[in-house]
Amino acid sequence: MTDHDIRVLDDSQYRTAHTLFRGTLHHTAAPDDQWAFARESYDEGRAFGAFADGEMIGTLQSFPSRLAVPGGAVLPHAAVSRVGVRADWTRRGVLSAMQRAQLRALRSAGDVIATLRASETAIYGRYGYGVATRYRALRIDRLKAAPRTRPVGRVRLVEGEAGERIARGLFDELSPGRAGTIARWPAWWSLNVRRVAAEENVKIAVRSAASGTSGTSGASAASGEDDGYVAFKVVPGSHDPNEGKPTTLMVLDLWARDAEAWADLWLFVLGIDLVAEISAFGRPLDEPVQWLLGDRRACRIVDEADETWLRLLDVPAALAARTYRQAEPVVLGVRDAYLPENAGSYRVTADGVTRVDDAPELVLDVDVLASAYLGDVSFTSLAAARRLDAPTPTAPARADALFAVSTPPWSGTYF
Repeated sequence: MTDHDIRVLDDSQYRTAHTLFRGTLHHTAAPDDQWAFARESYDEGRAFGAFADGEMIGTLQSFPSRLAVPGGAVLPHAAVSRVGVRADWTRRGVLSAMQRAQLRALRSAGDVIATLRASETAIYGRYGYGVATRYRALRIDRLKAAPRTRPVGRVRLVEGEAGERIARGLFDELSPGRAGTIARWPAWWSLNVRRVAAEENVKIAVRSAASGTSGTSGASAASGEDDGYVAFKVVPGSHDPNEGKPTTLMVLDLWARDAEAWADLWLFVLGIDLVAEISAFGRPLDEPVQWLLGDRRACRIVDEADETWLRLLDVPAALAARTYRQAEPVVLGVRDAYLPENAGSYRVTADGVTRVDDAPELVLDVDVLASAYLGDVSFTSLAAARRLDAPTPTAPARADALFAVSTPPWSGTYF
């Protein structure tokens, strides 16, 4: 018998949950103006609390979203966040109980996949989450970069709500797109753009396909359609290089319809005066920024880290939704301690997936399958690292061929 119970939270309990979560990160409660933004991000039925002796001791929640998988299908997706257990109740099974309740509820509600961003990497594998996408962080010495080309379209600054409106419309058009990208829920924009823009002087620049003129009213350039945007902020430093405090432009969010728009947006930020350094966090592994520069060494990859932690809530539905390359079939044996209905053998072919009674040729836990699902890591690598069993030695190579993707998965949305 446990000494705590798990409940779905209602509106009267959201602020308590939010304060508890912030406390687990060693922050004080959000002041009223910040809470006004955070309150919008609580959806009915998607927040849980753990209670003991009449007090909330843990919480977690999710946001409603959609996620793209290889082949272009878009699946119902839960973005899991604000996970925390009060310090005096950790390591007593509280998080496990909340995870079990949440995973069951999400699957029952029709979500096929859940993802999260992990503050600590040792926690979530036990609940079936695996690292499924990664990102890069870049740092560019702007004074040495010497771009090889100039913009061919028009990039203009758009102030206030008009900038957010254009950025949101373009993002909704472009994502979910690449495997791993997700839909942003309405409160994401108020928390991450509107609030931050006011507090930190974030700017939005919009690119249009042809030359034209426009002020800051938010109207499209006269002779071209908007096809990309970049959100950025400048952190002032010293203009004396001897002080070691460079003025830094931080690229916060950059999305483009095509390569031409992408290049113009990067060239725009590279051309902003009185900036010594440009940094960008959470960018795709295959983004060729350095090829825009005359001096490739001016662009350094300063970090490469896990981005999406993915959980397959409905393994049959998830496997059936993505596409596969032409290759010999393989039978996967899946284990899932928290959602045992997912466990079983699945025959994967170029034409699709069937649940079978055959003996598996590869045996793996659901978190390991999650890591391979979008194509970020190969089954051969996972076998070499002893993360799966291969009763049939040729099976990892066949699985690699079936699950192969031409573009590395990436999300590009932090939550």
